[in-house]
Amino acid sequence: MKLAAAITGDLRKIMAEEVKAAEDAVTAAMRQAADGLKADLRRQVTEAGMGQRLANTWRAELYPKGRKSIKAAGFVFTRAPTIIRAFDQGAMIKSKHGFWLAIPTPAAGTGARGKRMTPGLWEQMHGARLQFIYRRGAPSLLVAENMRARTGKRGGFGHGSASALRTGRGLATVVMFVLVPQVSLKKRLDVDAAAERWADALPGLIVGNWRG
Repeated sequence: MKLAAAITGDLRKIMAEEVKAAEDAVTAAMRQAADGLKADLRRQVTEAGMGQRLANTWRAELYPKGRKSIKAAGFVFTRAPTIIRAFDQGAMIKSKHGFWLAIPTPAAGTGARGKRMTPGLWEQMHGARLQFIYRRGAPSLLVAENMRARTGKRGGFGHGSASALRTGRGLATVVMFVLVPQVSLKKRLDVDAAAERWADALPGLIVGNWRG
């Protein structure tokens, strides 16, 4: 009886050690896979030219939080799902008001803190109205009249001075926005392919983290 009890105790100890090894391996592997997928998706965004700020919206979390488990699961998600989905699947963007999409030209500049320029924001910043130019068979335009090219590092365009307005010297009409009915976004990301690669790699990661 004592021998049987000792064997049973040894088996329980071995099983407990194996369970712990499995919990350690699965949790570590899942963390590697989640972090690897997050890094790959961030890299996709930056390589597609969409900037580090959007790339950093990809996050990874591990469940259950704060402890190891043989049922550990990784969750990779983005805080900008609408934008990511558009570039992952491709999308047709139309004006929500049913008219035009205003695409700013470099001459329009940017708003405070790099905010994307809109016609309303431009008019607010410059205290002037943009003029609508209809072009049959070509995108219509929003232009600013009586503009003058700036010199120096700042560049861009500013409103002509009083003397320039009197003489018309150096003044120009500058295209600030191109108006289009819709914009087609091409597929530039492949989230599913990256997720599949890391799912396929998971068994090998578990084996590599097994300490038995």
